[in-house]
Amino acid sequence: MTTTADLPTDCDAEVMPSTGTSQASVVTLKNTNASNTDMSSSNILDLDRSIECIKKCKALSEAEIKQLCQLVSDVLMEEANVQPILAPVIICGDLHGQFFDVLELLRIGGAVEEGTRYIFMGDFVDRGYHSVETLSLLFLLKARYTSSITLLRGNHESRQVTRVYGFYEEILTKYGNANVWRYCTDVFDLLPIGALVNGVFFCVHGGLSPDIATLDHLSMIDRKQEIPHAGAFADLMWSDPEDILTWGVSPRGAGWLFGKNVARQFNQLNGLELICRAHQLVQDGYKYHFEKKNVITVWSAPNYVYRCGNVASILSLDENLNRDIKIFKDTEESRQVVQSMKRPVPYFL
Repeated sequence: MTTTADLPTDCDAEVMPSTGTSQASVVTLKNTNASNTDMSSSNILDLDRSIECIKKCKALSEAEIKQLCQLVSDVLMEEANVQPILAPVIICGDLHGQFFDVLELLRIGGAVEEGTRYIFMGDFVDRGYHSVETLSLLFLLKARYTSSITLLRGNHESRQVTRVYGFYEEILTKYGNANVWRYCTDVFDLLPIGALVNGVFFCVHGGLSPDIATLDHLSMIDRKQEIPHAGAFADLMWSDPEDILTWGVSPRGAGWLFGKNVARQFNQLNGLELICRAHQLVQDGYKYHFEKKNVITVWSAPNYVYRCGNVASILSLDENLNRDIKIFKDTEESRQVVQSMKRPVPYFL
């Protein structure tokens, strides 16, 4: 199975932005996406109508997104750091603003409107051309079908990372100011850290931390903040599995590399069968780690950054926790979007 080491240089793994990253002041730009924005005059957000509009890739207005973020915030405030979930459920990895591929994911997995439940393990935004529409769709589904959608935080659900990797710039281009970015990043601070399916499948964006031995320890993390540069919270967002025994230094500059003994001990201590995580591109869409296959990476952004050539996957669990990994490719709409743009999306902005 291909790893990031085998990929073209523009598909290499990302790193934590330096603390010296330039924080430019907000620049007011002309709204260049007016024809793709549904401007509603209503003071009350119609969720069903908005879902219909966003599925046509018609972005919500700034006022509608403000309302939506408040609705989602109210829901997330009531959720635990590790949200308990009952199967059946579909577990999804990184999306990265590839909106038309997200629609394909929902088609393959099953309609939320018909009762299908989903866990999205973070990294909804950045890199792709439609982070605004992707996040709006997820927030709308969360607001409308609260118990069917679980949204977890990834390392890209952060102010610092989104200032570097595209989401902030996209919002300036589409709305002419940074207000939508502020509304969305405030919601990011409320996203749960993990999910626990039937008590035995632990879902987290990145991986494990040497500061976290049990799931109970996760309840003590103050998640309502910007992701820090170090410590348990950062580790859960940034760590990766590696073919080592214990812990290693991560080349990302944040988090750790964790080995097979660490995964085995964590699973045994917490009564887990599997750690489900995202965060790493894998060419085949998913990858089991270690001899016991007790960690799985699920990657749900096909043809990542529109040129890495990978397939994507979702992990479907039935009511008995039987696993069905569904593979899918990028859509024709995604390929057409790239052709219509004046320049390819850069991996590093």
